[in-house]
Amino acid sequence: MADPARPTPASKIQFGPFLVDAETGELRKHGVRMKIQERPLRLLVALLEKPGELVTREELRQRIWPDGTFVDFDHNISSCVNKLRGTLNDTARNPRYIETVGRRGYRFVADCKPINEQEDEPRLESVPAGPPSKNSSRYRPWLLPAGIVLVALSAFLLWTRLHRRTSSPAARPILAVLPFANLTGDPSQEYFSDGLTEEMITRIGQLDPQRLGVIARTSVMHYKNSTDRVDKIASELGADYVLEGSVRRGSGRVRVTAELIRASNQEHLWARDFTHQESDILLLQDEITRDIADEIHQILGLSSTPSKHSAQHAQNYDAYELYLKGRYSAEKRTPQGLRQAAQYFEQAIAKDPTDARSFAALADSYSLLSSYYQGPPNELMPKAKVAALKAVQLDDNLAEAHTSLALIAQNYDWDWKTSEEQYLRAIELDPNYATAHHWYAELLVMLGRFDEAFPEIERARRLDPVSLIVAADYAVFLHYARQDDRAIQQFRAVLEMEPFFPRAQIVVYAYCQKSMYKEAIAQLELWRDLDNSAWRWATLVYVYSRSGQTSVAQNAFSRLQRMNSKKRLDPGPLILAYVGTGQRDKALDEVERAYTEHSPIIASIGVDPTYDPLRDQPRFQELLKKVDLPNRK
Repeated sequence: MADPARPTPASKIQFGPFLVDAETGELRKHGVRMKIQERPLRLLVALLEKPGELVTREELRQRIWPDGTFVDFDHNISSCVNKLRGTLNDTARNPRYIETVGRRGYRFVADCKPINEQEDEPRLESVPAGPPSKNSSRYRPWLLPAGIVLVALSAFLLWTRLHRRTSSPAARPILAVLPFANLTGDPSQEYFSDGLTEEMITRIGQLDPQRLGVIARTSVMHYKNSTDRVDKIASELGADYVLEGSVRRGSGRVRVTAELIRASNQEHLWARDFTHQESDILLLQDEITRDIADEIHQILGLSSTPSKHSAQHAQNYDAYELYLKGRYSAEKRTPQGLRQAAQYFEQAIAKDPTDARSFAALADSYSLLSSYYQGPPNELMPKAKVAALKAVQLDDNLAEAHTSLALIAQNYDWDWKTSEEQYLRAIELDPNYATAHHWYAELLVMLGRFDEAFPEIERARRLDPVSLIVAADYAVFLHYARQDDRAIQQFRAVLEMEPFFPRAQIVVYAYCQKSMYKEAIAQLELWRDLDNSAWRWATLVYVYSRSGQTSVAQNAFSRLQRMNSKKRLDPGPLILAYVGTGQRDKALDEVERAYTEHSPIIASIGVDPTYDPLRDQPRFQELLKKVDLPNRK
């Protein structure tokens, strides 16, 4: 007899644009896999096995919850049906597929037909796209590709397999808030569902951060539209519990469904639907967060003592909507996206000048634009500093605001003491804020404090386990620590995940340190069609000069000089080219210009091996003293 806990294997069944494969647990629409949980899929299969017939609620209970693992059956079966209808874009009032029969059960009302194995069927896989997390400062930006970097979800399995979180009975439980599904049918509303996901991550992460860890947004967003089982996703993220939900907007109303699941056995611990007027979305978020907090407190036995984190929530709906649009644009991590984000945050601030989060986000946008060499640091960074200081003034308990201020002190003011104080303050306020751990690790590296930096980047990795930028920066830190064999191995792991991830292209310099010029040139060839920036041409000069191909290096140098004659370049690529060709005096001239112009390149010069040929020069040593950086070789 078939195991009632699993959908009975059957022929594939097609209805409308959908195809169900009960054996593999897949639902496809026009050949593209849809995200669907196991229990809604079981319900759908049960209905499809008896098309046009009533399937009672008791039959469904035995099929979906055979062992009685549910909190409230009536509520859970309704939630299950609602999720299925949301996936199929169906409604109870005008059902196209699933009809409610009084309080007795449900009936599948659409035409359906079995599909034989021999018949062809579409197989277009859904590939989720995910932007990198908040990037560390780009000392070598490698010019970001024109579009968003597309990251295949399967590639992240390599990173999680190599660096899976080790747990112990004493370890704090970890929660993953999966991306809330946008059920509006309108892709332009993705910013809203993504924003709600981030809001839940932020607020739940502040409940009892010493006893509950929450996976960072960057990692969970890689599972957007994923069809993987909850337990599989939880395992890859190292999560003990999963919160997932959906958002539907229309006719001036917002409906949010949320469900808390234990990963080990996929037990549904809690589920609720919330409906409010669209203008009451801020109250809706408070209600959801409060209910989730109460439930998690009871299940996990967490402290109910208020923490020191920020209690500020958005008060103005229009400003909040602009803030969400800004965050959505900023997460693309392209120059255009960051510029658009800054505009949204400025508009949000105009609507609500008391919102500290918008000021902090605006500060980060300006800081990252400077790091991407999208404008003079002496213009962008003062704007960032004004915004960050205002954020701290408005809410001294906002971890993001202190992190923004720390990054500016690190990359522009070179005020290492203030930067470290601000990072530590942010971590104290919100130990679950992965970006604070990540950027603090970077500061420690720049100061040559590698023994402290590596544990700190590991904390960021545990909170953001599938982040490409965290993985790539770990490799960069190894390179700066002169551990190039390990750095190359780590860079290669990242490049296997995403071959054109900009930060991982620094592997070229690690290859040069090991005299692996063939590998360095091969990597540059892969990059050739993606970038025509000054950094690329400077890197060609550097690599070909070091490998002894002087004529090729000179051709690239001529191209770089022409670019500089049209528009004066940032000192960074010129320093690289002059170091590569052995022109130390000219390289030192550019290093001094970098200091004057507050180029982001300065923060790394104490540890970056690229500058080793300059380290014995008095001018270089004098500059390191000015900025109080180590002279590591």
